[in-house]
Amino acid sequence: MGYYITVEPNVRVYVEDLNPTGDKTVFLIHGWPGNHNLFEYQLSQLPKLGYRCVAMDCRGFGLSDKPWDGYGYDRLADDVRVVVDVLQLKNFILCGHSTGGAICVRYMARHNGYEVSKLGLFAAAAPSLIQRPNFPYGIQKQAVLDIIQGTYTDRPKMLQTFGNTIFYHRVSIPLSNWIFKLGLQAANWSTAAVANTWINEVLFDDLAKIHVPTLILHGINDQVCLYPLAVAQQKGISNSKLIAFNQCGHFLFYDQLDKFNKELVAFIRN
Repeated sequence: MGYYITVEPNVRVYVEDLNPTGDKTVFLIHGWPGNHNLFEYQLSQLPKLGYRCVAMDCRGFGLSDKPWDGYGYDRLADDVRVVVDVLQLKNFILCGHSTGGAICVRYMARHNGYEVSKLGLFAAAAPSLIQRPNFPYGIQKQAVLDIIQGTYTDRPKMLQTFGNTIFYHRVSIPLSNWIFKLGLQAANWSTAAVANTWINEVLFDDLAKIHVPTLILHGINDQVCLYPLAVAQQKGISNSKLIAFNQCGHFLFYDQLDKFNKELVAFIRN
């Protein structure tokens, strides 16, 4: 069942709520530049096991409204909090992929992990997507600047180029085209604004404020959020467990679908 939830005046986000009477609730936050449909092969499976699945389109992406501003991690985390309050989610498992993982980290710090019982970070863009003087493990800042420039000049080409970096294993052309189209559903300005957020914000201090059991799943061959980011997350988050996925890129829930779902279900159950 789909909902539109108003997160601030004149801004609504789209939320898919499957099996609302399920035993445990899993709240999924997608990565840039997609939307909740990226979790198709979790949304189609977890409810079969009796779980409730909530998946939102972040503002600017998918079916959500696309305001001009509000793309910093604070506002994006506040949007998540509004959805939690409106749906009255309790004791839920919060999970995020890529930028969605960064949003989850900020939610945990900014909202004191409100009602979250466990946290899942999948190829998360934390604590910093780009290299910094005190963190030489991310991608080059210029790579992000190129993405922003490409967004403003030839967004389809930029998305296609990005799409060539997200998989380790070859996927079908129809699947690749489908993911490309999900990226096109975002607004030009929101696509660039979130990329700017990667440059402007860091999450080092946020990691230490996470105190719930945390599962970190990350591909060894990730070319977007490099594997050392996962190591930094594990070191920065108490009570966290890192599972490395061999022969796996950034979209680990496609590259290693069966393993990903197996690890996620085990985390939910335990």
